[in-house]
Amino acid sequence: MGSSRRPVATAWHRLYSTTRWRRLREHQLAVEPLCRFCLDSDLVEAATVADHITPHKGDIALFHDPNNLQSLCSACHNSTKQRIELGQAVVTFGADGWPR
Repeated sequence: MGSSRRPVATAWHRLYSTTRWRRLREHQLAVEPLCRFCLDSDLVEAATVADHITPHKGDIALFHDPNNLQSLCSACHNSTKQRIELGQAVVTFGADGWPR
């Protein structure tokens, strides 16, 4: 069975298996070990994803630009960040449970 990803996205996927990316990811998570989105909501959550702030869309320079990375937890990366990229409204909540 083939990949469900778009062909272009599949081509980008190989970039994530390179030594250069793994080192950049490790560095990002070392210098910013907490999820940036959670911190904005006064929550403390360990980051597990080095996320591209601006989608690279295969641009090698943007892909490897350390200034284009932020650390996120997987929950924020897989929900909040995806909604932002789709142009959807995102409501965040503070540690007190009230919307921000």
